[in-house]
Amino acid sequence: MQKRSLQDRRLVKTGTPGIYKRGGSYVVIFRDPNGRQRKRSARTLAEARDLKATLTADVRRGEYRQLSRVTFADYADEWCRTYHGRTSRGVRPHTLRDYTRILRQDAVPYFKRTQLAAIEPRHIKEFAATFAGRGLTPNTVRNKVAPVKALFATAFEEGLIRTNPAAGLRIAARHLEDETGEQHVKALNENELRAVLDEAPDQWRLLFAFLAQTGLRIGEAVALTWNDIDLGRKRVHVRRRLYRGQFDAPKSRYGRRQVPLSEGLARALWRSRGTAGDDAPVFASRANTHLTPSNVFRVFKPAAARAGVPWAGLHTLRHTCATMLFRHGLNAKQVQAWLGHHSPAFTLATYVHLLPDDLPEPSFFDLGSTAIKGYACATLATELRRDRQVPKTREAPASSSAMP
Repeated sequence: MQKRSLQDRRLVKTGTPGIYKRGGSYVVIFRDPNGRQRKRSARTLAEARDLKATLTADVRRGEYRQLSRVTFADYADEWCRTYHGRTSRGVRPHTLRDYTRILRQDAVPYFKRTQLAAIEPRHIKEFAATFAGRGLTPNTVRNKVAPVKALFATAFEEGLIRTNPAAGLRIAARHLEDETGEQHVKALNENELRAVLDEAPDQWRLLFAFLAQTGLRIGEAVALTWNDIDLGRKRVHVRRRLYRGQFDAPKSRYGRRQVPLSEGLARALWRSRGTAGDDAPVFASRANTHLTPSNVFRVFKPAAARAGVPWAGLHTLRHTCATMLFRHGLNAKQVQAWLGHHSPAFTLATYVHLLPDDLPEPSFFDLGSTAIKGYACATLATELRRDRQVPKTREAPASSSAMP
C-alpha cells in the first residue's frame, strides 16, 4: 500500500514540456518572475496545457501573482467582519446577518480549511447540489449560495485568487410535478382562486383576496397601516416590508410603488377598517398587532389543500395576480410596475403563466390581408388537385434495339 502511494505521487513526463502526470491529475511546473520554481495542478491534460499557456503569458507580461494560501474558513471569518457590500448602497444589516449565518452554518463546515485558490467551479456546484438533494427549492438554494458568491467576488477583487470560481454559476429550476408527471403552473386559475377563498376562514378571506388582486409580497402586505391605503384614489402605497420580525425598506428600489385597488376591494377594505386609526395595521392579529408571514402561511396552506391545490403557497397569489393582469390586457411594462420588479423581461419570464386555454383561436388569419387569404386558398386548391390526380405509369421501351 505504501509503495503504491509513492508511485501515485511520482511525476511522469508527458508529451508537453513542463507538464507532468501525477496519479489521476496533472502538474504544471514553471518559474515565477523571481526565478523560483512553482507548481500548479490541473484535472486534465487539456486544462494543464491551457494553464501553462496562461501562466507563461502572465510571467512574460509581468502580470503573474502568487496565489494566496489563505483557507476558506479563515477568509470567511474575516469577510464576515469586514464586508460592506460591493455597491455604493452597501449591504443591509439583516442581509449581512443572513450571509454570516449561512457561511458559518453551511459553507465553512463544507469547504473547511481548503485553500481559496484550490476551490473550483465544480466544488461550488457540488456545494449547491447538497441543498438541492435535500429537496430545497431553487430559490432557497440560491440564497444558500449567495454569500459564497459574494465572498469569492471579494477575494478576486483583492487579488487573492486568479479567477472567480463562482462567477456565472447557475442554479437550475426544479418544476413542480404531480403524480402523473404533469407540471403544475405557479399561478391559480380563477376557479382555483375562488375555491381557495371559499375554503379560507372568514377573518382571513379579505387578506387572501387582497394578495391575489394587488400582487403584494406577503411581507409588504402585513406591514401596511391604514395610512398607506388611499381609499379615495383607490391606491395602496407600498413603502416598507416586514422581514424577519423587523420593518425594512422594500426588497429593492423598484418595490416602492402605488398599486391600484378595484372598486370592490376598496369597499371591502373600508368596511373592514371600522374605527381603526391611521397607524393601525390593515391586517391585524387578535392583539391588534401586525401579522407575521408565518402566521398567514399556517392558515393559507390548509385552505389551499382543502381547495385541491396543495402545491400553492402565499407567493402563488403573486404569480396569480401577474397572470390575471396580463391575461386581461395589461402589457409587460404595466405588470412590472404593478409588482415592483426591475424589468419587464423578468416579470414575463418568471411571473406570467399562460394556460393552454389562454391561447386564442387563430381566426384573425381568415380576416387578414387579401395576400394571406389568397395564398391559403391557392395552397388548399393545389392540395385538392393532387389528391384527385391518378399517377401515370411509364412504359418500358419495346426492345433494346430502340435504344440509341
